[in-house]
Amino acid sequence: MLAMPIGTPACPDAGRQRRLAAQLADMIAGAATIRVSLNDPKQTWPHLHAVVDDEAGKTMDVGRITARGAGRWILRAWPEAGLTRPHTFHLADATLTRSGLTAAVRGR
Repeated sequence: MLAMPIGTPACPDAGRQRRLAAQLADMIAGAATIRVSLNDPKQTWPHLHAVVDDEAGKTMDVGRITARGAGRWILRAWPEAGLTRPHTFHLADATLTRSGLTAAVRGR
């Protein structure tokens, strides 16, 4: 077996993001995008934050457990994304793009 460079999976799976998008679309009916970051505006320390939007761009009311679960799955699918800045996962085409939104400033 040939050696792989560090950080390269031995069996790369190009369809992983598409499967994730399909699973999240099934889990959160009507969702179009999921915005994730490690900057929860309600916390003073880095904490996973996920916001689900529908096709019209309106924020959907999903449970905390569902939002955090989706955010964790996205983090695992893109470990190199560096989610200290917000990113948006588009369920239609299974792409993750850096979001133009800035995280709320935390204060004490």
